[in-house]
Amino acid sequence: AAMATEQLNVLKALDVAKTQLYHFKAVVIAGMGFFTDAYDLFCIALVTKLLGRIYYTDPALNEPGHLPANVSAAVNGVALCGTLAGQLFFGWLGDKLGRKSVYGFTLILMVLCSIASGLSFGHEAKGVMGTLCFFRFWLGFGVGGDYPLSATIMSEYANKKTRGTFIAAVFAMQGFGILFGTIVTIIVSSAFRHAFPAPPFYIDAAASIGPEADYVWRIIVMFGTIPAALTYYWRMKMPETARYTALIAGNTKQATSDMSKVLNKEISEENVQGERATGDTWGLFSRQFMKRHGVHLLATTSTWFLLDVAFYSQNLFQKDIFTKIGWIPPAKTMNALEELYRIARAQALIALCGTVPGYWFTVAFIDIIGRFWIQLMGFTMMTIFMLAIAIPYDYLVKPGHHTGFVVLYGLTFFFANFGPNSTTFIVPAEIFPARLRSTCHGISAATGKAGAIIGAFGFLYASQDQKKPETGYSRGIGMRNALFVLAGTNFLGLLFSLLVPESKGKSLEELSKENVGDDGIEA
Repeated sequence: AAMATEQLNVLKALDVAKTQLYHFKAVVIAGMGFFTDAYDLFCIALVTKLLGRIYYTDPALNEPGHLPANVSAAVNGVALCGTLAGQLFFGWLGDKLGRKSVYGFTLILMVLCSIASGLSFGHEAKGVMGTLCFFRFWLGFGVGGDYPLSATIMSEYANKKTRGTFIAAVFAMQGFGILFGTIVTIIVSSAFRHAFPAPPFYIDAAASIGPEADYVWRIIVMFGTIPAALTYYWRMKMPETARYTALIAGNTKQATSDMSKVLNKEISEENVQGERATGDTWGLFSRQFMKRHGVHLLATTSTWFLLDVAFYSQNLFQKDIFTKIGWIPPAKTMNALEELYRIARAQALIALCGTVPGYWFTVAFIDIIGRFWIQLMGFTMMTIFMLAIAIPYDYLVKPGHHTGFVVLYGLTFFFANFGPNSTTFIVPAEIFPARLRSTCHGISAATGKAGAIIGAFGFLYASQDQKKPETGYSRGIGMRNALFVLAGTNFLGLLFSLLVPESKGKSLEELSKENVGDDGIEA
């Protein structure tokens, strides 16, 4: 392994580069993908009540329609399943074909499926829901590809001093995506409400929906294509990352000339012979990988899994919480679009006060405090606040005590974002060797999504009342016990976080030990 004596000049130049325009350009290009991902995944939660009213209102009953339990699970969950598959597939492909070539493809897939999911066929419930689910699966598949690729590209472009900040900034665009979703929903629903006034449900059930409402959800679902389409051109102009070109494709000359353009400075070129700059060829399933990175992979997968169980279960509480607190009046007293408007307004408030600030706190402190401590602190706080909600739960849900509930609830998710939700995304993009980096990030993210699926559905069923569950569900363990279980998963996350290595301020090659021979001696 005589080749691997020194880190290549081109990678060194990237590591010590001053923060400059191209770093911000990379953040925007990679971040817009994430912005769209968040918009696409979370906008469905806003329109499910509307879909229930349009396609499932039974004139004989005195209540606005709801999506049946199984349809609701499918519509919300199918995109998560697609994301899981996409993370594994595109993560692997990103290491095989290169980050950049796969990156454009995931974006096109997202744009096409996002449009198609708004054009779902027919006006019968079955046809619409079936095609909506089909396209949302493939939309999720594209979104899944964005996770490992965005993280890897940003990590490989950044300098070592502010790498965490930049990867966190890409991830933080999620917060803006969620916020943008609520804003689009508020604007579209307000515009339609003013153009086509409708009576509340209890006065005239059929007229309270109005034929125009069907356009509303389609516009909201399709709007996410715009930011994605805008960044396509820039994504295609971005050169392949130097680490891929030099360490995997073994073309140091190309990597050097690409980065000289990007950094606007001459980088002296080594004459590296041979196709790989490192002597290592071991793969994911080898003994060497287990020896060097086995614990790392266990750490990144388990913590992401445990976090997402808690993080995705929150989306279930949200709509119910708002109704309980009285932010959203009973469904019968509103027409379809007013309900949508009010849900969006409440979600926007949560996003502004809890979600978005948490992400940017991580951006500000990640390279000061470090990944390890932010993750540990986040899981600790989440455990404490979950218990603070669960223990006095019966007291907190009584009218008049809601403020406490909302504050504790908001703090839990502030510390998820200023904590493990951000760090679990950052660390896997840093600690694995270049030729397995995107694959390992994909595996970690997909394990996380498995947690999300358990969080979203396991919880929906588990949190049902022990005596009288909602229609279509079986009895569960009740909301209070479900919150105790969540506190437990957060505590487990805290324990597994102790295995996570600190990657602050080190070069990627040093972290992944790519310049160390198999015997552990620096080559």
